[in-house]
Amino acid sequence: MSASIRYPKLVRELAAIVLIKLALLLAIKAIWFAHPTLPVEGERQVSAHLLGTPAPTSTPAKESP
Repeated sequence: MSASIRYPKLVRELAAIVLIKLALLLAIKAIWFAHPTLPVEGERQVSAHLLGTPAPTSTPAKESP
């Protein structure tokens, strides 16, 4: 076989493989990484941890007499 006959077949096979891999990666991303997993007040906890300041747990409610 000459190289000119095999070249289009090779390109077609490589394109098919790349498309299949791309489809699988997009499916994995959609299944496992669809929603962010940031906890409630996660940014505040991370910044408090990195900056060394204590994280405020919650503000106490004022009592009215």
